[in-house]
Amino acid sequence: MKITSLVDNTSHAGLPVEHGLSLHIALDNGQNILFDMGQGSLFASNAATLGIDIASVDAAIISHGHYDHGGGLKTFLEKNSRAMVYINTHAFEPHYSLRATGLTYIGLDCDLKTNRRLILCNNETQIIGNGIILFSGVNDNCLYPTGNKLLYGPEKDINDDFCHEQSLIITENDKTVLFAGCAHTGILNIMQKAEKSTNRTITHVFAGMHLVKSGLSNNSESAFIHALSLKLLNHQGCRYYTMHCTGLPQYELLKKNMNDAIGYMSCGDTVII
Repeated sequence: MKITSLVDNTSHAGLPVEHGLSLHIALDNGQNILFDMGQGSLFASNAATLGIDIASVDAAIISHGHYDHGGGLKTFLEKNSRAMVYINTHAFEPHYSLRATGLTYIGLDCDLKTNRRLILCNNETQIIGNGIILFSGVNDNCLYPTGNKLLYGPEKDINDDFCHEQSLIITENDKTVLFAGCAHTGILNIMQKAEKSTNRTITHVFAGMHLVKSGLSNNSESAFIHALSLKLLNHQGCRYYTMHCTGLPQYELLKKNMNDAIGYMSCGDTVII
């Protein structure tokens, strides 16, 4: 399995960047999957630069209903004429972020909701191929990201419950790999649900962990990340690749405790497992 970052907030490869996420996943069996699409067309132009053909993608997933993960949907539908796009049925509901200027809409283009190539997932588990599973309905609250308190929707005065968030598990050969967009429901909670859903031990995790804008004091944030790192290490042998909404200073705190168990995946980076 070969995973390539097409969109991230950072790049060591000199590629253009944006606040967002997009991963191309090439399976050993020849299938190609796109996980998230960034804000717009950047994922496609970076893919072309890297020699990745978006038209050959066999299936696409949008992890949740925020513009920095699903804003590229229109571009994807134009560039690829055949792949189905799996998105949670709640993803097209309104979503907002509280910023210095007030509540800002951060949702998707609802005009695309009726496109015939969209599969609206409304079950907690959706099988999309041999060894390929989507799941949602994560309800535990272990080390729930505190930055979520700035996010609202569909009601502007009620915090988002992230029922629109879904994660991807791919089992190939002897590897069980978890992909999570922002892990708004908490990466530990998502991992627990993933292992229950598959009855397998997760070997690799690719995920933003939404540690930015925590609103915590420096000491409290350090304590939160320290606790998170220890619990992640309890999954012995699991290798983590984080990105996007984790934040670089927060990643460095994780790295300090986790050493080689975690790495940061920037735009243009490739991991082969």
